[in-house]
Amino acid sequence: MKKVLVKTALVTLAVSGLVYFYLSLPDVVELKNRNPRTTALIELREREYRGGKGLIPRQQVWVPYRAISEHLKTAVILGEDSAFFSHKGIDFNELKETLRTDWETMSFKRGASTITMQLARNLYLSPAKSPLRKLKEIIIAWQLEYALSKQRILELYLNVAEWGRHIYGAEAAARHYFGKPAAALNPLEAATLAALLPSPRTPMRKDVRYRRNLILGRMAARGYISEAEYAAARQTALFEKTAAPPATFLSLP
Repeated sequence: MKKVLVKTALVTLAVSGLVYFYLSLPDVVELKNRNPRTTALIELREREYRGGKGLIPRQQVWVPYRAISEHLKTAVILGEDSAFFSHKGIDFNELKETLRTDWETMSFKRGASTITMQLARNLYLSPAKSPLRKLKEIIIAWQLEYALSKQRILELYLNVAEWGRHIYGAEAAARHYFGKPAAALNPLEAATLAALLPSPRTPMRKDVRYRRNLILGRMAARGYISEAEYAAARQTALFEKTAAPPATFLSLP
């Protein structure tokens, strides 16, 4: 009798835990037609900055998908998630390798996050690495892929991604680093911004330059830029500003 009671209690506890876990997940369907006013990452950063020398205003201007340079979309995909348009939110080959490495090292340091998973984390989760957070990240990524189009997922990601201290989204990043709107970014500038994404708050210039040139090489290999453009861009200084052509379609959603 005691064994039956214990078994029943364990099953009840497990079911309760699964129900609580499910109810703790966000409703991503609302993102179809509504832009988020803030994100878990932004709120975390603002709490961190309050402990410093004062709160600097957030730099973020939301722009629609069409008002973001195609060069930036390409550079970000090639830098962060080259299989973005073919997977369903999870790159299982990379995830398998990540889980193996994390299990062997017990460090949970390897990434394997697709753009969709990064968006899930930025919107709703803590950046602290743990098996539970990774599980939530995967489930929310699946939800995002089921509820939203790839274009909408990329639009959301490019508008909430962290690009420096207090800098969020492609429009704010383009204006901060290059003095032009996101619609006017050229391939070199786009690759530079994409190179900042892995470490936006503490970038090392040599690392950013290396990653920028790596992304430019991928763009050249896939025909987005010519070999001559690639060779010239590799020698260009970081964050070199160029004239911006007029952008007549920068209307907000």
